[in-house]
Amino acid sequence: MEGVIGDVFRKFSSYPVPLSACVIAERSKWSQCEMNRGVRLRYCQQWSLQYTCTHIHSSVWGCNGLEKSLDLTALNKHGKVYDDAQFACLAWSPCEDKLLYVAEKKRVGPLAQASFLSANESRGLVVLEEEDKNVYVEDWGEGLTGKSAPVLCVADLSKGEVTICTGVPPHISPGQALWAGDGNGLIFLGWWHEPFRLGLKFCSNRRSALFYIDLKGNCELLSSDSGSVLSPRLSPDRLWLVYLQGQVFGPHHQCLSMMLYDLQKRTGSVLVDVVRRAEKGQFVGVYDSLPLHCWSSDSEEIFFSSASENSKSVFSVERRTGRITPVYDCNTFGSAKLLTVMKDLMVMSCSSPNRPPSLLFTGFLFVSNAENKEWIHLGETGICERFDWQSIIITPPPEEENHQFSGLNFGAVLLKPESTSKRVKFPLVVFIHGGPHSHFAAEWNVNAAALTKLGFAVLMVNYRGSTGFGQDSIDSLLGNIGSQDVRDVQRAVLHVLQSNAILDADRVAVMGGSHGGFLACHLIGQYPEFYRACAARNPVINAATLLGTSDIIDWRYSSIGLQYSFDQLPTPQALTTMLEKSPITHAAQIRTPVLLMLGGKDKRVSPYQGLELYKALKSRNSPVRLLWYDGDGHSLSKVETQSDCFLSVVLWFKQHLNMH
Repeated sequence: MEGVIGDVFRKFSSYPVPLSACVIAERSKWSQCEMNRGVRLRYCQQWSLQYTCTHIHSSVWGCNGLEKSLDLTALNKHGKVYDDAQFACLAWSPCEDKLLYVAEKKRVGPLAQASFLSANESRGLVVLEEEDKNVYVEDWGEGLTGKSAPVLCVADLSKGEVTICTGVPPHISPGQALWAGDGNGLIFLGWWHEPFRLGLKFCSNRRSALFYIDLKGNCELLSSDSGSVLSPRLSPDRLWLVYLQGQVFGPHHQCLSMMLYDLQKRTGSVLVDVVRRAEKGQFVGVYDSLPLHCWSSDSEEIFFSSASENSKSVFSVERRTGRITPVYDCNTFGSAKLLTVMKDLMVMSCSSPNRPPSLLFTGFLFVSNAENKEWIHLGETGICERFDWQSIIITPPPEEENHQFSGLNFGAVLLKPESTSKRVKFPLVVFIHGGPHSHFAAEWNVNAAALTKLGFAVLMVNYRGSTGFGQDSIDSLLGNIGSQDVRDVQRAVLHVLQSNAILDADRVAVMGGSHGGFLACHLIGQYPEFYRACAARNPVINAATLLGTSDIIDWRYSSIGLQYSFDQLPTPQALTTMLEKSPITHAAQIRTPVLLMLGGKDKRVSPYQGLELYKALKSRNSPVRLLWYDGDGHSLSKVETQSDCFLSVVLWFKQHLNMH
């Protein structure tokens, strides 16, 4: 059995997923799991319109081969170069002789020793810097370990030199930089790191602003300094800048406004506002980062993709009017994600719950009718797994309404195995996303697809508070975690059981990670006779004990409906509320067998949260198994960890759902 499970997961994990694309070279970047070696491969594919494909290398190459190579270690100007999604950038200057990037600041410790070398060896005095290793150095939290003080770096390839940009305000950590129009200055985002750093990954609510700095070190604030900012994108004519803006604190992820900045007049305006809620079929807001290249070549339109109820869709917005138009009708696929727009060519990644990602290309961006655009598939598109899926919108009954935010719907995506007999009933796995302000789109999901292939129906729930349903839905969850979201998931489960005769109501399991694990543990405690098995990855078990160990302590307050400030101190009332909203209060009622998967290096949700539930269940002789991945973090993202977790979850479910 383990061999079959491993084969299915290995096959589905091996389907490559496009990460980005560059139309200038008709090149796309992909990620693919190589299960035999336990690594995640990244590679490029280069396409011509004749669909030929070659591999390219990520070095500085010209028509005559390798043009330049800089040994950054030997230059010793900074620490490690950043390659993350929060700070990192890599941008050519307009004259293409300089390269802009972000790296960790070279640390100068409080202790220094001077050492004289012979004149023949050093031709002078060398100061050796020695850092006090006992001084605590903050970093930016989960997924950004060791990244504390980023600096903007400019590599001059013609001179073989690296310059660290001066003039960045000392209370600011810079990132996401790009060259301003003439190449004599930079535009960058700056995050406030005083009085201390909070976790940044998956958090669009960190105080930040947009800055301009010239190469002489003169710095200018371009945006408001009281909000959060991300994704600055310069127009091809270098006269306009779009970026996304949100609120500080509150929901860790939110519906964002798209801002337009006039670089000549030095004025900004709202291009796309926050959507509180939308009518059926209408645009529901911007939730996702902008692709690096999102402008039309005439600088008149901006293209982007974002969560839209149970899917992900691509839109355009006119710079002059703010009019928003859908770009691609997802009838063939469940979701579409924009990868790039360059020279009026667009590349998207499209997929469905039963169809792995493929590239879709068009060169007709200015055709007014979307139906007249000619979409061309790049590469193989015929893969379609033999199971069904459906998107569901659910209306809570009156007794489950949030009276402050009444009239809100929520969603779910149901995957069902191929049925060969009307008498066969399938066990149901309820799959709950984390966040909580994130989203399950009707797109390829390796875990959901592999579970379905192995004979499970899978229900992925977008409870109220998920992105893609308007800001009111997000705000409705604040102060209502552990109740509203729990009821939404249970309501979705009852809905599909009542409307799908092929689902077995006596064999229901639940799984989720982070806040999804929080909800899974709530469900088996609040409905102790309903679920037959549970699998939770790095779950929040006791919000009160998590307060002092999480990298996002602000969310611990916001989630229970309290305002946060940096000088906040715990109160008995706040801690009591956190405890009352936690799954640990229902631990005595849990009868469901629980599989816990914990990352030893998790900075977002301490692994000792899972241990707290483990001990509570063990002391009551309730079935529990704990897997501890010492070198992994919150997402348990290492390839070998993901494979082991999936195998363990399937075996756990098969054992306790009587599927042998």
